[in-house]
Amino acid sequence: QDVLKSSILQAIYREAQRSGQPIYCIVDDTIASHTRPSSQAVHPIEAAYFHQSHLKGCQDYGHQVVSVMLSCNGITLNYAVILYDKSRSKIQIVQEIAEELPAAPVISYFLCDSWYTSAKVMDRFIRKGFYTVGALKTNRILYPCGIRQKASAFALHLRKTDPDVSLVTVGSREFYVYRYEGELNGIPNAAVILSYPKDGFGNPKALRVFLSTNAELSTQEILDTYTKRWPIELFFRQSKSKLALDSYQIRSRQGIQRYWLIMSL
Repeated sequence: QDVLKSSILQAIYREAQRSGQPIYCIVDDTIASHTRPSSQAVHPIEAAYFHQSHLKGCQDYGHQVVSVMLSCNGITLNYAVILYDKSRSKIQIVQEIAEELPAAPVISYFLCDSWYTSAKVMDRFIRKGFYTVGALKTNRILYPCGIRQKASAFALHLRKTDPDVSLVTVGSREFYVYRYEGELNGIPNAAVILSYPKDGFGNPKALRVFLSTNAELSTQEILDTYTKRWPIELFFRQSKSKLALDSYQIRSRQGIQRYWLIMSL
């Protein structure tokens, strides 16, 4: 694992220096599901717990995988696959990842979903030259005009005709967006994008919120940068459908971690 990390750092950082393109550190997690063992089981699978599955909307039994990928100029490689065993939080795991990364040679970005947009994590990454572009929960507190409001409550007041609401295209889809710049709890200044699909404007369930700690990026650049985290979703999907991430029967913790390393390779 140490050799793998070292070789990936060398490849990605060398590409960043050669091309001048940003490094993306992409973090996400998934659950490798298993059947809950009988209370009479003599040798149950080690380190398996119940975890909240956002995909299934319920508690799911198995191993939670925290994956870290590094990407630059179209090259995307698995840097680490870490077992979350509740001995430390996922936030602590990602803070440790930030600590071990070398300083980025160019302006770079940490990409994540709403679970990891923590002020503690973002602070660790900015020390290494990585701004954060990530999703935010819709109940995140904003301060438009100095008034404390949840993003979801503020979004209810938006209208398509507002001068600050615009239509942008990301990939092949169109979205109505509103840009807020200012303070968030624990963050002195950031750009926050409130986004609705073109045909879902005003629907609270369709609202998505994104953050960039680099407020100099345009709205289009923030949304385009966020899409760079898509390879980690493909990695999880292909690992489950092709490489048995959801069906391995290894029982020992050490064996599981070795399997994940081989799977990453």
